[in-house]
Amino acid sequence: MAADRLDEVLDAAYDCLTRYGARRTTMDDIATTMGVSRSAVYSILGIGYGAFALGFGISFWQALAAGVVGIVFSFLLCGFVAVAGKRGSAPTMVLGRAAYGVHGNRLPSVISWVLTVGWETVLCALATMATATVFGRLGWGGGTETKVVALVLVGALTVVVGVMGFDLIMRLQTLITVVTGVLTVVYVALVADHIHWSAVSAVPAGSAQEFIGALVFMMTGFGLGWVNAAADYSRYLPRTASSRGVIGWTTFGASLAPLLLLVFGLLLAGSSGDLAEAVAADPIGALTTILPTWFLVPFALVAVLGLVGGAVLDIYSSGLALLSAGLRVPRYVAALIDGVLMIVGSIYIVFVADDFLGPFMGFLTTLGVPIAAWCGIMLADLALRRRDYGEPDLYRPTGRYGDVPLTPLLLTLTATALGWGLVTNSTAAWLDWQGYLLHPLGLGGRSGPWAYANLGVLTALALTFAGTLTLHRGRVHEQEKQTPSPATDQGAPL
Repeated sequence: MAADRLDEVLDAAYDCLTRYGARRTTMDDIATTMGVSRSAVYSILGIGYGAFALGFGISFWQALAAGVVGIVFSFLLCGFVAVAGKRGSAPTMVLGRAAYGVHGNRLPSVISWVLTVGWETVLCALATMATATVFGRLGWGGGTETKVVALVLVGALTVVVGVMGFDLIMRLQTLITVVTGVLTVVYVALVADHIHWSAVSAVPAGSAQEFIGALVFMMTGFGLGWVNAAADYSRYLPRTASSRGVIGWTTFGASLAPLLLLVFGLLLAGSSGDLAEAVAADPIGALTTILPTWFLVPFALVAVLGLVGGAVLDIYSSGLALLSAGLRVPRYVAALIDGVLMIVGSIYIVFVADDFLGPFMGFLTTLGVPIAAWCGIMLADLALRRRDYGEPDLYRPTGRYGDVPLTPLLLTLTATALGWGLVTNSTAAWLDWQGYLLHPLGLGGRSGPWAYANLGVLTALALTFAGTLTLHRGRVHEQEKQTPSPATDQGAPL
């Protein structure tokens, strides 16, 4: 009884916060939050993606095409999922309960949590390495001690702001977006003379498999890396907000800056093979080697702010995902748990790993498959619905969405298993079983031409989307015929 009473109190508080947020949040806020502020995450790192793309062995034009298609399409997926937020007024992984059931949704929630913690770790480690590199060039240290201090400061800043919640994140993201945008433009102007079109245009073209690999990498490195959190902020919108506006602003705002930075990164990396190779080991630090000394401190500011901004968004969403997975603790405790794991993972990347790119690509590929599988189910489920989500039923196992429906879980597990059979991860020995389908399907095995095409990500997305449209239609129809549960029956909100 005491627990039920506590749930009622939490429900009432959540309802007040949601209604208050919906009244004062506009389409401009969504454009800033899900669009332009997401772009701030990449800042200088977006330039590094140029070297990553060319690393697949493709030409400038191939890399540009892969980047445009991969970035825009993946953020379009985010835009569609963001619509679910305003139609359900709940975090992304809670909305997934409509498809997976209240308790069945714990599986994708755990996957989402692992992905967001991974992104926090990547961004925190990059910010730490960037700080140490800049300090080293200035003669202020740069060794192990500097990295330790930088890691502590970056980690503490990320956790504190992430724990503080939505309002503070909104204010900081707007500031970070403006500052990083201005300083990134200055960076581009200062290093533009390092671009040599003759060298860029001479980069040879690659195969179709290498092009597909770069395209999928761009998808997982951009929109598919955020899609599991796409509704975490749009949930504050009123349900009368334009769905087309949410989709359009999310896609446009989130794609614009990464595309511009990618083009510049391709030109820089294509002009210097040495620079492209250095970016693989230390993406941010390598880009300081072509800067004048007087701009190193502003550069550190823009790099660290952009990366911390992204980590803050992730730690907020990862806390929500952990709660959605069933951990019954306050959100700030969940964020603190994630912060500890982020620090531990960052220690590995900064002090143990040989380079950055290998573990990063392995991380994106391995987790990209189950997230793509989840995304396919989420998008198909959303497309089948004609009514807004019944928010109280998202918290009730006996409500219209059910407890543990088998179809979405089996689809997810099947698509993930097949997807992992079509990707490879050369950075983790315990995952060397991945790619087990490449040989039986005549694709050359784990060392053949299709080994790094990452077909498993596209396969998982397509299979679950088509499977849900085919098998889930009747279930959605039955759900929407049922009478919504009263608001007082819903469980503890997130």
